[in-house]
Amino acid sequence: MKSLWNDKEVKKLGQDPLALRVYTSRLLGRDTSLVMHGGGNTSVKAPVRDFFGAEQQVLYIKGSGWDLATIEAGGFAAVKIDTLLRMAAIKELTDADMVRQQRAAMLDPNAPNPSVEAILHAIIPYAYVDHSHADAVVTITNTPDGRKRIKEVFGERVLIVPYVMPGFILARKVYEMTLAVDWSQYDGIVLLNHGLFTFADTAKESYENHTKLVTKAEQYIAKQRKMSFPNVFIGNPNTANTLLSLAQLRKAVSRVQGGAVIALLKDDKQSVAFSRLPRIKNLVTRGTLTPDHVIRTKPKPAVIGKDIEADINEYAKTYKKYFDRYNDGKLKCLDLAPRWAVWPGSGVVAFGRSSGEAQVISDIVDHTMQAIQRAEGMGGWKAVNEKGLFDVEYWELEQAKLAKNPKPLGLQGKVALVTGAASGIGKACAERLRANGAYVVGLDIKEGVTVKCDVTKEADIKNAVEYAVRHYGGLDIIVSNAGIFSPSMDLEKMDPAVWERSMQLNLTSHQRLMKAAIPYLSHGIDPTIIIIASKNVPAPGPGAGAYSVAKAGLTQLGRVAALELGAKGIRVNMVHPNQVFDTAIWTKEVLEKRARHYGLSVEQYKTNNILHTEITSRDVADLVCAMAGPAFAKTTGAQIPIDGGNERVI
Repeated sequence: MKSLWNDKEVKKLGQDPLALRVYTSRLLGRDTSLVMHGGGNTSVKAPVRDFFGAEQQVLYIKGSGWDLATIEAGGFAAVKIDTLLRMAAIKELTDADMVRQQRAAMLDPNAPNPSVEAILHAIIPYAYVDHSHADAVVTITNTPDGRKRIKEVFGERVLIVPYVMPGFILARKVYEMTLAVDWSQYDGIVLLNHGLFTFADTAKESYENHTKLVTKAEQYIAKQRKMSFPNVFIGNPNTANTLLSLAQLRKAVSRVQGGAVIALLKDDKQSVAFSRLPRIKNLVTRGTLTPDHVIRTKPKPAVIGKDIEADINEYAKTYKKYFDRYNDGKLKCLDLAPRWAVWPGSGVVAFGRSSGEAQVISDIVDHTMQAIQRAEGMGGWKAVNEKGLFDVEYWELEQAKLAKNPKPLGLQGKVALVTGAASGIGKACAERLRANGAYVVGLDIKEGVTVKCDVTKEADIKNAVEYAVRHYGGLDIIVSNAGIFSPSMDLEKMDPAVWERSMQLNLTSHQRLMKAAIPYLSHGIDPTIIIIASKNVPAPGPGAGAYSVAKAGLTQLGRVAALELGAKGIRVNMVHPNQVFDTAIWTKEVLEKRARHYGLSVEQYKTNNILHTEITSRDVADLVCAMAGPAFAKTTGAQIPIDGGNERVI
């Protein structure tokens, strides 16, 4: 591990201790082998003047919710050191009381909550303290003779602390162990199964002590035997079957979790090789890389066999038994679903209520897989025991955080595919679906969408549908919107090319999209197809034969689909917009021509309905979102107008 300290960058910061603290915190945060997604914490001790001008010795410590990679000065909470030291001298203190007292000792009540390790940082008698969950150090400790190996690596230059619960218990343990020690004999503290602390009176020395100790651990591991991975062939010819199984897996996990999840498939060479390791189930069910990961990943993953549904049900039963073993009767069980799964032969899968959550879990899994491989070469992978993991997973502080989590959005975790998404109604639908929590794959022949796709080409449609499933794990919502408004032309003078183009884009492409999507929708969460049809279906106009007939055929297609797909739980409904003028269909020329046809001004034509209101793409999109949600959960085969009230339709 190389030091990233740069004297030129530091010179610009001057001697401000907090600025230097921010700088080296970010250096640590850049390296995911040290900290990931909010892990680790850093501090600096400094004198400050309070509101009344009196000098106070404070501990600036990383605040809860901040990430070391991007932390700013405002991410540190200033806490009175004397209060923290007085708390360290108390033999027993609940973590909830600790948090309250830490907040009471803050100079700025608007600052973030101080880290739960604030007391431990205060105990260490140096200005700068750096704490990480360094993979190399933790991997060595996660072996049967971890303490012995740490001594081999660092000799007597580190204080070795046995694993105890983070928070006050850990702080009190270190306090008791260091009441009469000479701190100068130590370069750092190794918390078994947890992480590494380094410290010094300068930011550079504390940071570089960290890099030196981690380097020693890395060099030690490099000399050990590694578990060998089996050779794998990447490029499974049964991609469609794999994706269908992935959608089935996502549905099973979503059902147990109680809401739609994103399923992120990791089928790179390393992940597939890991999934094929001998005794893989035994390996991955021994615990997490560090106990704090259990908050994200649960104690262990699911291991998938031939019967996906049965495997997820078994995982749920096993998790409930685990909860019951350690529940004191006061705790509320979390959902029973896994946060990741090992899928032998296919790789690993991370699950999250959001794409970001799934990615965080995926990152943790990457580091866990590597640590398992290394630890197995050093006598075996041995993490914190089950009770230790339970105590962290159901820690009162974590339970309090969960209670404050925002309510999921209406379409949270759903996966939607929208055609014609570059402009008009399609673009508005994509934006509103995202705003309601869905993950949207937008298709259009134009640039500026997720997947550039010509919906008249079957191969393009197939690739786009598979893209959605591969990136998010399944498919729940289809907004079949792509279309054109054909030039006005009497049937007697109809250009065959205009007719064929309308049928191809306004009708046939939608049937091909359904054909490609139905197998995945069959494993969707409350799956639905919403077809953007037209007012011209119930009330066609002269000269719009090519458009009206295609849209009528599209509506009939939707009705047939509703009949065929109901047994699969797939809802199919049609929306009939009229005069949505902020779309590409309604060019200035078309709008003026249609207004003249009815003897109206453009403004009169825009509000030419019973409610005298203008219909916008956003209005249609809001209706589409409602139809994709629970309000329409028991509606299929319906044709719903959004036209301000049309006399001819009524």
